[in-house]
Amino acid sequence: MKPRRVGIRELKAKLSECVREVKRGATLVVTEHGKGVARLVPEAESVEERLEVLKNAGTIAWSGRRLGQAKPNVRARGKRTVSDIVVENRE
Repeated sequence: MKPRRVGIRELKAKLSECVREVKRGATLVVTEHGKGVARLVPEAESVEERLEVLKNAGTIAWSGRRLGQAKPNVRARGKRTVSDIVVENRE
């Protein structure tokens, strides 16, 4: 279900109507000068419900499995560690 876009002026004029729409499960994108600035989504009670809302909105794509341990993308050359290099660059 594609979120409905609503301008700030329309939102102010029809706030109660928009809130009722969100309570029924819709998602509204609030726009300012045609650009999205906020998103109104139904309140979710649990983490699982919040994840389901995000999946339905197309915000995330997740299979539900645990994520594996991330491998570092960068390795330091020589005997210095990455943390040594970071500290050196801060000074």
